[in-house]
Order: sequence, then C-alpha cells, then structure tokens
Amino acid sequence: MASQLLAEVEDESGGGAAVTYLHRTATPADLPAIVDIYNAAVLSRTSTADLDPITVESRREWLAEARHPTWVGYHPDDPGTVTGYLSFEPFLNGRRGYDVTLDLAIYLHPGHRGRGQGRDLLTAAIAYAPRLGARTLATTIFASNEPSLRLFRSHGFEEWGRLPAVADLDGERKDLVIVGRPL
Repeated sequence: MASQLLAEVEDESGGGAAVTYLHRTATPADLPAIVDIYNAAVLSRTSTADLDPITVESRREWLAEARHPTWVGYHPDDPGTVTGYLSFEPFLNGRRGYDVTLDLAIYLHPGHRGRGQGRDLLTAAIAYAPRLGARTLATTIFASNEPSLRLFRSHGFEEWGRLPAVADLDGERKDLVIVGRPL
C-alpha cells in the first residue's frame, strides 16, 4: 500500500495526550518484529489459541503468499521500530465464496498497547477493505479479551456469535466471540 495513515487519537490510557501512529505494508525484513509481537501474544494467552511460539521461517510463506496486505505500525519518532501489525486474512477456510468477507488480525507490541495504535490500524482497515473487494469485516476474539472487544465495538462491530469453551489454553477454557460489520 502506497499511502500511509496519519491520524491523531486520544491516548486510551487516560492521559489525554495525542499519540500518532503510522503504518506501511510489511516486508520480509519486518518478519522478526512481527514474530516477536505475535509470540508475546502467544505467551500471554490472551489473544491467540497458538500454544507454542512461532518462528520467522514459519511466517515467510504466510507473508509471501498472502492474498491481501499485512501492515506494520510504527511511531513517527521511531520509524525503524515495528510497534504492531494488522493482516487482512481470508475468512473461515478461504473458499472463494467468502472473498467478500475479510478476517482482521491485529497484534500490538506490549509497550504500545492502549496508545491508539489499534484504533489507527482498525480505522484505516475499515476504509481500505473495499479496495480489496470486501463488503464485510469479521474477527474472532476471546470473550475474556475486553480491550479488543471494546476496540472493535467502538468501530461498529457487533457480536455475531459466541462459541463457548472452544479453546483450552493450559487448562483455562476460553469462549470465542465472533464480531463483524458490513462496510
């Protein structure tokens, strides 16, 4: 994607200071940062059902063969540091009939959560998704992940379904909430 998002949002941590994040299309050079951010989510057991960390090598094909872009976020004061990422994924099993719906995945570096980056990425994704042929956006979020549920609800996503106890993370059962919105 050639354009970049420049949006100021209020700091979600309550401080009121404006924080600005930008994004650009991910490149193979970004994979170590993407993997580190994702692995932090794996270890926290709050936002993915993966139980084991992934490797850069395991993500090379994912990035190279993606049908849609993956964006990396960064702060303009430090453009060389990836602070989060968003990917547009095929919905459900990727069958062509579902091509009008995209599954969003947003992962943020732990040190950059609650600063408006998720809001910046999601706002840009909603605006950009029709260029990818999408008419609907969806994602799945653990019911216990209130910050993510709040973020998506604040952008017009509604709960479409709840799958009780479909994940087991080290003995802790997790409900999965499906949220979506038309574009």
